[in-house]
Amino acid sequence: MGVELGNIFDSAINNSLFQNKGVLQVRYTPESIPHRDEQIKSIASILASTLRGERPSNLFVYGKTGTGKTLSIQYVQDELMKKAEELGVEIKFEYLNCKLKKVADTEYRIVAALIRQLGGTIPTTGLPTDQVWSKFIELVDSKKQLIVFIFDEIDSAVKKISDGFLYSLTRLNSELSNAQISLIGISNDVTFLENIDPRVRSSLGEEEFVFPPYNAIQLQEILNNRCEKAFKEGAIADGVVAKCAAYAAREHGDARRALDLLRIAGELSEREGKKLVEEDYIDLANNKMERDKILDIVDSEPKQFQLVLYSIIQLTKKAKGEDGDKFFTGDVYNYYQELCGDTKTDPLTQRRISDILAEIDMLGLINAKVISKGRHGRTREIKLSIPSNLFDKVEAMLVDSLGI
Repeated sequence: MGVELGNIFDSAINNSLFQNKGVLQVRYTPESIPHRDEQIKSIASILASTLRGERPSNLFVYGKTGTGKTLSIQYVQDELMKKAEELGVEIKFEYLNCKLKKVADTEYRIVAALIRQLGGTIPTTGLPTDQVWSKFIELVDSKKQLIVFIFDEIDSAVKKISDGFLYSLTRLNSELSNAQISLIGISNDVTFLENIDPRVRSSLGEEEFVFPPYNAIQLQEILNNRCEKAFKEGAIADGVVAKCAAYAAREHGDARRALDLLRIAGELSEREGKKLVEEDYIDLANNKMERDKILDIVDSEPKQFQLVLYSIIQLTKKAKGEDGDKFFTGDVYNYYQELCGDTKTDPLTQRRISDILAEIDMLGLINAKVISKGRHGRTREIKLSIPSNLFDKVEAMLVDSLGI
């Protein structure tokens, strides 16, 4: 006999704490964006020249995750398009999220994605990259038009494929006879522009804006506004919004994280048949998000990062019971080199692997302690920090991604 699920389904229909859960999700665009008036006005003043048919300056926007960068750009875009329609002016905006897998992990794929968005067709692989660029230029220049390309999380694409494609894009106007293009780059990495080719920096960063983190009071105001629309009246206990805001303020004022915390806490409360979202559920939601964050990091990082992390996981399994799960930079590099041979990957230098280890340490996936070996110099003692309940999931994800 099957499991009786009727009660679960009835409860989901009749006992929802939400009236509009979509208000707490990333794709929701609010009618107004609190505490971002200054940034929105500045962006609008730069893009306003499109209404006269003039190409605006390239624009670069950066700030930590959840500081309203993409939302503000989308808001200005929507308002600008309404005005353009009134005036009978044709402006085209094309948005690309560079963090999406199989979209922005090679130069070919990123240009192919833009071709498809412009209505062209192109095979997924197989053509020489210069041919793909020619096809893109042909499409853009097929008529008199002004296109603004928005590259969200542009730092993610450059990390994977270098800044060469950006240089090609910033030079494109000199090859166009009918059309004009402008670029908007959005980055979570505030040091991003410092690390790219100076020629790209000077042309991409014609105008730059920094989005500061929200503080706890601002986050509370944002959450209260969304709560009114998202939850049924009386569904949120006192102290829940303040706790959410405090958690997110610690995470460099990330409003997206605060909204996700609130939504997940609501979902967990609802599943347990609660009539109220209480403070305890914010802690449970936070634990769940921390687990999901680790898996997201592992999945989105480039191949070399994944090879180093997989080497650490295998060395951890090997070291269990021998030396308290600890080993050194040299051990990781030796295993990594073998792995490169198995996966037919060109190995990086030991210095570059040390940089990747520092990055993995910064993300909290390992604990790397620098120790002195006397006249033999210094090395890092490495210990894996991935929670034991995620160990197998992370390993399986790496095996799948690396094709081991």
